[in-house]
Parts: sequence; C-alpha cells; structure tokens
Amino acid sequence: MATPVMSQDIHWSQFNDNQLFQNPGHAGHFDGDYRFIGNYRDQWRSVTVPFSTTAISVDGKFKKFGIGVNIFNDQAGDGKFRTVEVQGNISYAINLSGDSTHVIRPGINFGMNHRQINWDALYFDSQYNGYVFNQGAPSNETFQSSRKTNMSTGAGIVYEYFRDNRFKVLAGVGAFNLNQPDQGFYNQEIPRERRYNAFVKGTFQLNEKWDVIPSAQFSSQGVYRELVLGGSGKYYLDRKKDIYSALYGGIWYRNRDAAYLTFGYDYQDLFVGISYDINLSKLVPASYLRGGIEFAVRYVIRKFKPKRIIHRVCPDYI
Repeated sequence: MATPVMSQDIHWSQFNDNQLFQNPGHAGHFDGDYRFIGNYRDQWRSVTVPFSTTAISVDGKFKKFGIGVNIFNDQAGDGKFRTVEVQGNISYAINLSGDSTHVIRPGINFGMNHRQINWDALYFDSQYNGYVFNQGAPSNETFQSSRKTNMSTGAGIVYEYFRDNRFKVLAGVGAFNLNQPDQGFYNQEIPRERRYNAFVKGTFQLNEKWDVIPSAQFSSQGVYRELVLGGSGKYYLDRKKDIYSALYGGIWYRNRDAAYLTFGYDYQDLFVGISYDINLSKLVPASYLRGGIEFAVRYVIRKFKPKRIIHRVCPDYI
C-alpha cells in the first residue's frame, strides 16, 4: 500500500530577524557595513523527537550591491531527517527618488541543498512477525539512496519607503526552488515545490519613547499556506548614539497553528530576541499547547572612518 506524503521548507516565528531566508533582496539592506545573524529553533519537544533548526547568515554591502551567504541545518523526527542548505544572495539598490526616500532592491538566490535520512533508525511493519517486534529483521524496503544533493535557485524584490528611522515601510515578494530540484530517495523523481513569500512591515513613532512595528507574512508551497499577523512595540531606554538601547515586546498569530510571544533587546549594534509558540492546532491533545522556542542574535560591524581634517598653512609673513 502506498500513499503520497507532502512536506514544506522550514519556517521561523521571528521571520523579521532572518532576512536572507525571507528574501534575497535583503542582502546588504541594513545600517552598517557587515551583518551577522544567528537563529535557533526547537519545536515539538513535548510530542516527539524535537525538530531542531539552526541558521547563520553573513552579509555586507559594497556600494549599491549587497552580498550575503546564509546556511541552515534542520533535523526532524526519529529518522534524523536532515536538511542542510547553503545559499548565496546578491541584491542591487535602485533609488526611485533623488533623496533615496523610495528604494527597490531586486535580488537573486542560488546554492546547494542536501538532504539525508537514517533508514536504520526507522521501524517497518515487516519487522513485526505477528507476536513480537524484531528490530534486527529486514525491512524489505528498497531505497535508491539515503541522501540527495542538488542545486536550487530563487529571486525576490524588496521595496522601502524611508522617511526616517522612526517612520518607514518595507514590503517584498520572493520565490524559491524555482528549478524544482529532485529530492526523492526512490527511483521516482520527487520535485521540491516552489516556495513563494510576501511580507510587509512598518515602523511608526507613537511618542518620544514608543514605536509600533506591525508586520505580516504570507508563504505558500504546494498545497500548504501560512499566514502570520502581529506586531511589536519598541521602547527606547536611551536614544543617544553612543549608548543606544531599546526593548521589544510583541504578540503574533500563525493562522490555524499557533500564537506566540516575542521579546527583544537592542544595545548599540547588538540585538537578541526570543519567542515561544503556543500551539493551537489539532495537535493540542498531544502538545498540551507547547510548540517551540526560538532565539535570534544579530550583530552589525561598522568600519572605522577617521574624521577628515583639513590643515590650513599660514604664510610666514603673517
């Protein structure tokens, strides 16, 4: 007996803090010279072997070009099904107005995707003889391989309206797995579904101390759809440039799946964030509302730019 099984790419609760995974147009889109981002997600620990995902990205800007690399490692289930992906991203900033108030950033994404599974860690019906289960018995399954490596491509575009740091709007669309690489472990070809993404995010000043940051993201891959709505409040502890710091707190809803809370802290060029998903889907009898915890860290490096001093030489006769 055979039945089709479908799956989708990884997802993040703190999607605004994993920019290169969200859209290649984000490469080089930040205030500074180099940006380092780390993300970690641990999900379904209360239900089964936890789904663990780790991601790292590095990007920088070179004149109008943005160049970045993002890497993630995901492991799920009893069979330790692992996905490792290394992606390069290139973007280019195009000013739509002379004062750079309106900017679009088209970008491309290309790289390697590797998947593997440990068949020996899985159990099959043929290993049960009617009385007892014998893990050492043959599974009678014939697999073409236990790993698959292929190339993947993607593209996206990001638009920004920037009046100042406390009034800006960001929106973008992206498409990934455009070449639909084969990811099957049997002789049958199983194309990886294209993943589409659209997002919008705004920052608006409420008063001297508070900003509100609403955001939404919609993702689609094959038969799967994901809509996330929510927002964060930003409270400035100190707005001085040399000792800038701020706190974040937000609440979000992932349609028909979970609600989650986010908290974050800015200190100069360092950001740390944490979120926790409260499961609200049909899995509640097994999850007891427990979903997953996620961490995000971001650090921006700025090149030292010495102040240019113009020397005036006085004539000797003065």
